[in-house]
Amino acid sequence: MRIPLGATDVESANRRFLLYGVLPLWFAPSVADWVMHRRTRIEQTTGVRESLIHLLMMAEAGVPMTLGLLARINPLVLSTMGGAAALHGATAVWDVTVATSEREVRPVEQHIHSFLEVLPLTATAFVACLHWDQVRAMVRGGGDDAWRLLPKDQPLPTRYLAGLAAGVALFVALPYGEELMRCLRARRVAD
Repeated sequence: MRIPLGATDVESANRRFLLYGVLPLWFAPSVADWVMHRRTRIEQTTGVRESLIHLLMMAEAGVPMTLGLLARINPLVLSTMGGAAALHGATAVWDVTVATSEREVRPVEQHIHSFLEVLPLTATAFVACLHWDQVRAMVRGGGDDAWRLLPKDQPLPTRYLAGLAAGVALFVALPYGEELMRCLRARRVAD
């Protein structure tokens, strides 16, 4: 599924923006959110509870993202992506409710949260636009392979997947893992 460098058609532009725009856009606000949590000393307020909610939201975004990158887009994958995006939105409301109960969440952090909340919906919308035939199949109940998890016919380049995985590890998993460790350490000290 390589996108030719000179391709200017709408489908290629959408794929390019999804793969090289929307997905990497998670990195900067994730780090910015982590910085806000450090600044407001999350480990001294909402602690482990809020940090675990962040891990839940990462899973709600990460599982459908992984499916979209590795599996054939069909009604199963699209419905998983849509359901996960809706669940991620609900969890984001829970997260802010927990956060604001014990620590100050300033407008900058609220805007970062808004950005992070809309990205799963944006990615799902782009995938749906690129695979409209599968959206129609989902609405009609599917077909032969509609509800089976299958590998992509044309897998994404290994270099791209490795780069994206490295970015997720460095800019998402590492900061939020550090946050959870910090919160667990603070809880042990308090006990």
